[in-house]
Amino acid sequence: MSTESPQLPEPAHADLDSMLTRKFGREVANYFSGSPLNRVSFLRSDHKFLTSALHHPTTRFLLFRSLSPLVHSPSSLSWHGFSEIQPLVGENPFEKTEADMIADYDSRTTIPQMIFLGLEEDEAKGKDGEFSWKQGEYKGAPVWAVDVTPKGTVAGQAEKIVKDVESKGLSFMEGRMILSLPATEAAIYAQARHLLDWNARNPFCAGCGQPTMSVNAGGKRVCPEMDRSPLKGNVASHPSQENSASPNERPPCATRKGVSNLSFPRTDPTVIMAVVSSDSKRILLGRQKRWPPNWYSTLAGFCEPAESIEEAVRREVWEEAGVKLGRVIIHSSQPWPYPANLMIGAIGQTIPEAEKIDLGNDPELDDARWVGVEEMREALRVGTSGLGEPAGPEYKEGGLRLPPPTAIANRLMESFANSSLLAGDTKM
Repeated sequence: MSTESPQLPEPAHADLDSMLTRKFGREVANYFSGSPLNRVSFLRSDHKFLTSALHHPTTRFLLFRSLSPLVHSPSSLSWHGFSEIQPLVGENPFEKTEADMIADYDSRTTIPQMIFLGLEEDEAKGKDGEFSWKQGEYKGAPVWAVDVTPKGTVAGQAEKIVKDVESKGLSFMEGRMILSLPATEAAIYAQARHLLDWNARNPFCAGCGQPTMSVNAGGKRVCPEMDRSPLKGNVASHPSQENSASPNERPPCATRKGVSNLSFPRTDPTVIMAVVSSDSKRILLGRQKRWPPNWYSTLAGFCEPAESIEEAVRREVWEEAGVKLGRVIIHSSQPWPYPANLMIGAIGQTIPEAEKIDLGNDPELDDARWVGVEEMREALRVGTSGLGEPAGPEYKEGGLRLPPPTAIANRLMESFANSSLLAGDTKM
């Protein structure tokens, strides 16, 4: 490869002997997974906990501007203390209860977006003054993400923070995809980016169109019943009330009743599959028109409503390549924060009489082809890199190009080319 890929995460309890490991093989952990954080998601609405986690000496903050993380270098995130973000977020944004914050909502005021990511247990283990909650039941260094993009009523405070950190030689790493961070930092970055992006994309309620408010430390958005802003459509809105301290009642909204999935972060399940021929000697790859020459990857597509993963795999392969599959098994999965996908890796084997490629159904692919084991092994050795980046020094022009190990597609192809799968073993 042109550049060395970061080390991939280790599976959880990798050395633990179990019936499942003996039967199905070692678990596969992909890039962006393997987070070192205990998310303690059940504590996100506890403002006493959040207040304590905000001000503890071991607390760390990861800053973002327009979804770009602050870094020392492409392989190192830059972490900061509370004093550096205090001018933006205030001394204690969680001083009020969540219910009181919702009742006091004013859509004219920009609330800086903060995300509580979790407790990094290993980071604080054994240190003096370690953060703990509920008599030590939950321990670790609190980790947060903060959006410092200058906007709204806090644009000035955010701009000052941006200038301060950039004056120290730090930078916000821009780019369509970031795949150069160490495994643990990549997992934290992925969680933070996903949640910041979701909050930014949902400033208005999908049920009634009114402005929404971020709660649960960035893990949920609500459509408040009341608003101190005299927005058009508010029940009590009247010109005489424009400077009133009394909140205005907003129109009814379905999201305030019962369980509503409109208020929670979106994750889009996507299947990505290694399609193996009936004789186990070839793998089906495809390419899109926008990709560089000779670049191929495994097929992929979104799951549709009321569709199982196995059905989605079979449907997508037939729609894109005209090939029909029999048995489908799940290999592994990968969070993909661009913007909110969960890549579900699968391996499917063709029906012997249905292996002819036909691109006439869905015009998504520019080409599809069957690749033999030896060609695949050689391409994995010399032809992998990020999209558009040069291959390694041993690559010969015209050879097959493939995604890097940070992509689950690479891990699926690796499973096909270099594992006991070809011998008919069920282990991955």
